[in-house]
Amino acid sequence: MFSALLYSARSTGAAGRILSSTTQRAQFSTSMLALRAKLPQEKVRYMPEVSELKLADYTPKSKRTGVIARKKGMTAMWDEWGVRVPVTVLQLENVQVVSILKTSNPALARLQIGCGTRKEKNVTKPMMGHFRAHGIEPKAKLFEFPITPDAVLPVGTEITAAHFVPGQLVDVTAPSLGKGFQGVMKRWGFGGGPASHGNSLSHRSLGSTGNINPARVYPGKKMPGRMGGKNVTVMRLPVMKVDTALNCIWVKGSVPGYDDQFIKVRDSIKLIKHRLFPDGAAVPFPTYIAGQSAEQPREVVAKVGGQDPLIPASD
Repeated sequence: MFSALLYSARSTGAAGRILSSTTQRAQFSTSMLALRAKLPQEKVRYMPEVSELKLADYTPKSKRTGVIARKKGMTAMWDEWGVRVPVTVLQLENVQVVSILKTSNPALARLQIGCGTRKEKNVTKPMMGHFRAHGIEPKAKLFEFPITPDAVLPVGTEITAAHFVPGQLVDVTAPSLGKGFQGVMKRWGFGGGPASHGNSLSHRSLGSTGNINPARVYPGKKMPGRMGGKNVTVMRLPVMKVDTALNCIWVKGSVPGYDDQFIKVRDSIKLIKHRLFPDGAAVPFPTYIAGQSAEQPREVVAKVGGQDPLIPASD
């Protein structure tokens, strides 16, 4: 009799435990559903719609797309006063809009720009599917550029050198030349140690890096290491000439990187006592459109203005 009562108690306790665990699971699942309901929904992504390519009015708050160009090398030209100006030639090769990217802010937009050509056998299958989905031939290089919604271009739009205005300021970005492992004198411009009078094998040394006080090396200490090979942006370079036949722009000064490498060129964003475009210039917005924009001659040279620097000013 006692064993029967004990067995019934045990079975009742097991059933109770099973019932309680089932109830807990139900409560847990209900709480998870409630928690999921309280979680924020997926972020809404915005993508401006554009059906046709047409000219618009440029405003100071507008931001046009940049382009991808190839660095062809350096040369020189003479301005209107006969002053020799060193320039870098950048050529645009089959620059097209590949896709319009979605953003989380309706006031911003992004364009994916492609440059050059590449054989299908050298393109991965995912990238080949990306190009086919947008109806674009495989590109050698892709970059993204932030723009304003009023400067969106349809997919497949070709961007030429006439996108830029002679005399405007641009920013160029490219990987700098890699110098390998270098010492502090070459990498940071240190003066080095004394050349004589007791100095032995420490002529190009960096010196003390942290002695008794602070007894450690401060983070960020300039020391030997890899030099170059990093993205460098040179800002506010004037466009001296635009060649519409060769699809080239001539930029004043030097541009980072080696010849024939890809360069990102955009309208300058850092303007200090300067204007982005020269006075009275017709800005092609959102880009130059053949048939709608004004016809351009083969070469358009920027006007420096001012006084002739070769003639001394009269007292």
